[in-house]
Amino acid sequence: MNPAPERCDIAVVGGGPVGAALALALAPAPVSIVLLERSAAAAREGSAGSRPIALSYSSRLILERLGAWSELAPTPIRRIQVSQSGRFGRTVIDPHDTGTPELGYVIEYRELAQSLMEIVHRRAIPVVTSAQLQSVRVNPDRAELSYLREGEARVLQAACVVHAEGSVRDATHGRDYAQEALVALVDCEPAAGNCAFERFTADGPLALLPLAGRYAVVWVCSERRAAALALAAPEAFLHDLQSAAGSRAGRFTALRSLSRAPLALRYRASRIAPREAYIGNAAQTLHPVGGQGLNLGLRDAWELARCIRADPGSAGSAPVLERFARARRLDMVATIRITDLLATLFTGDNPLTAAARGAVMTALDLVSPARRFFARRMTFGASALP
Repeated sequence: MNPAPERCDIAVVGGGPVGAALALALAPAPVSIVLLERSAAAAREGSAGSRPIALSYSSRLILERLGAWSELAPTPIRRIQVSQSGRFGRTVIDPHDTGTPELGYVIEYRELAQSLMEIVHRRAIPVVTSAQLQSVRVNPDRAELSYLREGEARVLQAACVVHAEGSVRDATHGRDYAQEALVALVDCEPAAGNCAFERFTADGPLALLPLAGRYAVVWVCSERRAAALALAAPEAFLHDLQSAAGSRAGRFTALRSLSRAPLALRYRASRIAPREAYIGNAAQTLHPVGGQGLNLGLRDAWELARCIRADPGSAGSAPVLERFARARRLDMVATIRITDLLATLFTGDNPLTAAARGAVMTALDLVSPARRFFARRMTFGASALP
């Protein structure tokens, strides 16, 4: 086994898709990179279990520039039907609204993570597995990252430490939604094509994402409802899912996997600190409505790499990090606000709230400029093409 590096320009903490994307985006620059991953298995295989991810077209552009897109086999989304259960209001979004060949793509998290990590290894970017971050101590010109590896304390010196872990540490803002997301994979008749469904129910939003002929389900419910559904027999779960989703997506015939996760909004007031930067879920953890979390994280990674590549000799300096923070501020704030608004406005069975939801969807359906603005914002965020 090669000894772990003791010094580098950029230390990336977190080997998921966002951390790996940053390492790949920085690979052509004259900087040394070390990627630290907590789990040895995750660095080789990605996460276990079914975890569907919705990728926007802007994420496809980023992955293409990283040389990763051609190795993936996602299911394209060419149409999105948005409606609410038991109430009026419906809109349909297609590629004409975004000016792109497809609206987005659905892929298993494991496939994306594994593919990106394989490219990291092929490009000989050093990866330290089984690394548990302990602390970061900042000096004027370097940061000292202390971590444990197989019980042994180690230190890595870096000009900049980038946090790309899976959750926000020391969040300064946020809220608990008192909801959970049920994530399922279901068979259906007819087989799922290239249409996704977003349906707003009294409990919360329900997304049906086409994935290789099946539907990946992200069903947001109250904590009590989610617990009951998770314990229900597969036939009972499918019955309740069919009632909530309606018949537009076809008939659900089998439950392949099911998991649940609590939902909260967490974000840092600032995504930078002296010699440190925060990207992806380390900077903000969002409600899953709209599928914005990973896409926002990939834009974080691309922009940080762009700022460092423009001045590689000053990686980690205050001017470089402040340039990154300014470039990402609008996209972060706008995405957090619209996601939080969708999570709150589009939940509940109050007649006035339901009427407001219906009016918004009807307006989007009738007023094409408003629909196109919304669709492009959800595709590209508040930033220009990467």
